[in-house]
Amino acid sequence: MPAKPLYRRVLLKASGEALMGEQGFGIDVSVVDQIASDIAEARALGVEVGVVIGGGNIFRGVAVASKGGDRVTGDHMGMLGTVINSLALRTSLVKLGVDTVVLSAISMPELCESFSQRQATAYMDAGKVVIFAGGTGNPFFTTDSAAALRAAEIGADALFKGTQVDGVYSSDPKKDPHATRYDRITHSEVLKQGLSIMDTAAIALARENHIPIIVFSIHEKGGFGKILMGGGHATTVADA
Repeated sequence: MPAKPLYRRVLLKASGEALMGEQGFGIDVSVVDQIASDIAEARALGVEVGVVIGGGNIFRGVAVASKGGDRVTGDHMGMLGTVINSLALRTSLVKLGVDTVVLSAISMPELCESFSQRQATAYMDAGKVVIFAGGTGNPFFTTDSAAALRAAEIGADALFKGTQVDGVYSSDPKKDPHATRYDRITHSEVLKQGLSIMDTAAIALARENHIPIIVFSIHEKGGFGKILMGGGHATTVADA
């Protein structure tokens, strides 16, 4: 195992659903605290961390559209859900003494600062954890796309996708006992096989910017730090 982390700067993407824990809705503070603890551990290793969190535990814009509502309004509501989750994670990180700032793609200065690429990189250079809220600020784009976009904008060495399982499988391992697990796979193969680790726009954006995607279980305490140091369980999606 290397003496220093494999990556200098990373973007961590966590789903909003991950924050629910065993609940059916909302935020389980113990889960947020665990994710914050893993981020704090990464910072202690000297890794600069940016974070994007989804909003599915609060609201999903596509749910409005599926019932005949306005998709744009629904997506705006979903963006507000990501702000709620981002503020919750910042609270947990601050409890641990980690200097953290939330930057929102939607201007709401009473709650947090507005996103700019220049400000984001300045904060990361200063050692702060930066949480990117509000998705891309545009409807029809998922927070996966926001994560790939922010990873490119901050010059991240890797995009860490925290999921419910410990890597990329040929099919859902919870439904298919014969699912094949990949240790390594290319962006192109993920797109070709239609593997649903992130949406196609996010995968394509990561591929174009040569950003590897590391897929791991967000629920394994300490897993983030282990992978950063070359251990742990994960699948690497990278150019051949």
